[in-house]
Amino acid sequence: MGRLTVRKINALTTPGLYGDEPTLYLRVAPGGSKSWVQRLTVDGKQSDMGLGGWPLTTIAEARDKALENRRKARRGEDPAEERRRARAEKKSRAEIPTFREAALATLAKERGKWKGARTARSWIVSMERYVFPRIGDKQVHDIRQRDVLAVVNDAIAARPETGRKVRSRIRQVLGWAMANEFVTQNVAGEAIDHGVTSVGKDTRHHPAVHHADVGQMYEAIGASGAAQCTKLALMYLILTAARTREVIDAEWSEIDLKTAMWIIPGSRMKSREEHRVPLSDEAMSVLRNARRLNGGDSRLVFPSPFGERPLSGGVLLKTLRAMGYRETVHGFRSSFRTWASEKTNAAHAVMELSLAHRVGSAVEQAYARGDLFDKRRTLMDEWAKHVVSGGSGGNKIVRLPIRA
Repeated sequence: MGRLTVRKINALTTPGLYGDEPTLYLRVAPGGSKSWVQRLTVDGKQSDMGLGGWPLTTIAEARDKALENRRKARRGEDPAEERRRARAEKKSRAEIPTFREAALATLAKERGKWKGARTARSWIVSMERYVFPRIGDKQVHDIRQRDVLAVVNDAIAARPETGRKVRSRIRQVLGWAMANEFVTQNVAGEAIDHGVTSVGKDTRHHPAVHHADVGQMYEAIGASGAAQCTKLALMYLILTAARTREVIDAEWSEIDLKTAMWIIPGSRMKSREEHRVPLSDEAMSVLRNARRLNGGDSRLVFPSPFGERPLSGGVLLKTLRAMGYRETVHGFRSSFRTWASEKTNAAHAVMELSLAHRVGSAVEQAYARGDLFDKRRTLMDEWAKHVVSGGSGGNKIVRLPIRA
């Protein structure tokens, strides 16, 4: 097409980019407006810069700006970064938020993406404990790498896993500040990787009762002096191998008593996908007792005795502690998984799907869309028998017709 002229520019109507000189283009928008764009590559990173609209910015002016930017790029300077920095500096200090203000704005933006209120509460608590006392009142563009490192390393020294989360959350806040042009660099990003205290990944697992002892614990829970609703919730959790939150938030609308199935909506699942749980005869018996207990007046299966709200997950753990057990409630999932692996011939996929774990690679998941429900029902029925019998199966391997 050659270099652009006024006549050629006036004749352009099809949306797209039209080249003029090296790196300089005229962009024709779908609505018909036209503007100058320069496409530069600096240190391997390509970026587009607007140089003004046509015809307010003439061909000669656009070429002059493009040539000056090419000279800067040849010297190793980044014109796009300079422009971002200049825009950020133009904002008055009164407009630039403190880290605390930026954090609250980030929280408001992200809260809707998180499942439940627990994540938001954990997020803000970590900020109030580790971050706000140190840099909360600093304006975001005054925060330096050394400031972030001091906060993160102190948090890691106190609690390594929390420290990692604190670093991620600071980075998230400064990412918001960068997107809104209050800062030009995220000083909690890769730049501080080598300054963060290195700690091994915390691989501690939830203490779990041995599967041979689950039946004895199940019986002890039923005979304990705990509140009836708490006992039933714990028993149901053991029989279904579900997570604590899934059980204590369960609603009667999720239970299909005719087909003995519990359908947990994706909004309450860790995977964000609906999960169908086959209910054994023993699990159904627990549900009938729960129904009689609250008289069918509550939408919740296991309501708190202090009003129409779920039981506290901490109550379940306190019940185990009061009975003298050191294991965690979540550990019953491990008990089930170990039993299924060691004492049955269940296929790997059946065992994992019973815990609502994803199985296989993304490609495998795309083709294997079934949830092996009938095979999982057989496995869960055998688990219930094992629990109710007090684990008296000994070393006998349960042969299940569920190979997948």
